[in-house]
Amino acid sequence: MLRRLGTIFGYLALACCAHCTQPASAQDVTWPRQISLVVPFLPGASNDTFARILAQKLAPKLGTTIVIDNKPGAGGAIGAAYVAKSTPNGSVLMLTSSTFTGNAAIQPKLPFDPIASFVPVAQLAKGPMILAVGPNSPFRSTAALLAAARAEKGKLNFGSSGIGSVNQMATELLNSMAKVEMTHVPYRGLANALTELMGGQIQVVIASFPSILGLLKAGQVRGLAVTSAERSIFAPELPPIAETVPGYVAELWWGMFAPAGMPSPMVAHLNAEIGAIITEPEMRERFAQEGALPSPIAADQFAGIVRSDLAMWRKVAKERNISAE
Repeated sequence: MLRRLGTIFGYLALACCAHCTQPASAQDVTWPRQISLVVPFLPGASNDTFARILAQKLAPKLGTTIVIDNKPGAGGAIGAAYVAKSTPNGSVLMLTSSTFTGNAAIQPKLPFDPIASFVPVAQLAKGPMILAVGPNSPFRSTAALLAAARAEKGKLNFGSSGIGSVNQMATELLNSMAKVEMTHVPYRGLANALTELMGGQIQVVIASFPSILGLLKAGQVRGLAVTSAERSIFAPELPPIAETVPGYVAELWWGMFAPAGMPSPMVAHLNAEIGAIITEPEMRERFAQEGALPSPIAADQFAGIVRSDLAMWRKVAKERNISAE
């Protein structure tokens, strides 16, 4: 009998501990009747699309209405500044991407602190980019490309969608880690850079999956590698750059942020609900279109990624003398 009672009490203790470690539930948190989900970019791109699908699924779980509020401009800084100044009661949130840290790294006078002004709530997804060359390029591996860049300093040109863009920052990181010197040619939009890559006017572009995958399949550009630490299931034939340049990683991510000071039960509840939603088939399918996979992690883990990304891009910006001014 004593043994049975001890077993019962043991199970009860475990149950209580499990309850204590569970994330905040809907009963613990009262959400505003309407939430403004700020997307600091124009409608139509991945940030906006993810936000709209997520809002439809998240609103009934929170018992509220979620309205998408596009606030584009200054590489996402205008929308971020609006969120940073908002009341941290759950009424204003932001969905953005790794552009957030890259842009902050090159902006000397932001109207907010990219770390202190926000609470990283949940990471939605992450995925690599592709290192590509033109269809007639002599380079068929990352090693061959870097050997040529090392042999003739500054002769090879790489394109990007603009100064401080993720395309530039990822290639400048490669320049720095591989100890080579490729010359940056900024364009107004990545489509223009890819056109020049196909025509041979520039030799290298690091681009996101959706912007380049169609060209790869059509043989109009040649992929050499992916920017993730491991191969991607969306382009398994491409090795990671890290096989040639150990430690190189430059992944895209998408995530939810709140103004600094948001109560921790709200953060925990939102993180748990988003973590469940992003693994649903519809979300997985939409992420796959961006060459990305759902990435449900704890809020503090996401905060660590944001901090390390910002530190990395600031180091690159300083070493490579990149500034928005």
